Amino acid sequence: MTLSRRLVAEGLGTAFLLATVVGSGIMGERLAGGNVGLALLANALATGAGLIALILTFGPISGAHFNPAVTLSDAWLGNTRWGDVLPYILVQIANAFAGVAAAHLMFGEPLFSASQHIRTGTAQWWSEFVATFGLLAVIIGCTRSRPTVTPFAVSAYITAAYWFTASTSFANPAVTLARAASNTFAGIHPADALGFIAAQIAGAACATIVLDWLYPSIES
Repeated sequence: MTLSRRLVAEGLGTAFLLATVVGSGIMGERLAGGNVGLALLANALATGAGLIALILTFGPISGAHFNPAVTLSDAWLGNTRWGDVLPYILVQIANAFAGVAAAHLMFGEPLFSASQHIRTGTAQWWSEFVATFGLLAVIIGCTRSRPTVTPFAVSAYITAAYWFTASTSFANPAVTLARAASNTFAGIHPADALGFIAAQIAGAACATIVLDWLYPSIES
């Protein structure tokens, strides 16, 4: 598959992922009547369902990373050429913002607006480390053992991680940056984004090392 086709697939998938995350957050908050738990449940279920469809659609073309941490991990493991990493990440970030803009337009929100949703502190950063470690563990473990179930396993994990992490599991640097431009239910204050991204990269790196060691030991 040519790089241009893979980049278009990554861009479309990432844009639709953010449109799903932000759009369902807005819809959930508007319909929940002030019930934050109900809004989060709607947000989580929509994101999980959307992920299954997007990974099944774009996975055969680009690998359906939609996430710079996944791209870096995949390159580290030798599955993505290092020369493709920067184009992948740039497309993911740019189209994450495009997805946010699309969601805002659908719901009559400003195209972009700095989020006022404070998400900072040790508990939040640790949550993002755990969330991203788990995401990469699921991706690597499933692709090396039962690749056909990977889209469903990833989606199930993200749905669950919305609820078992204090941060609601961003687990994605591109998602984090773009959600900082959304002053809605799904947003994160721009000043808090760096801490999330650092924790995400650390979690992805640790998971890549551990799972790369773990699976060959099982196969042997």
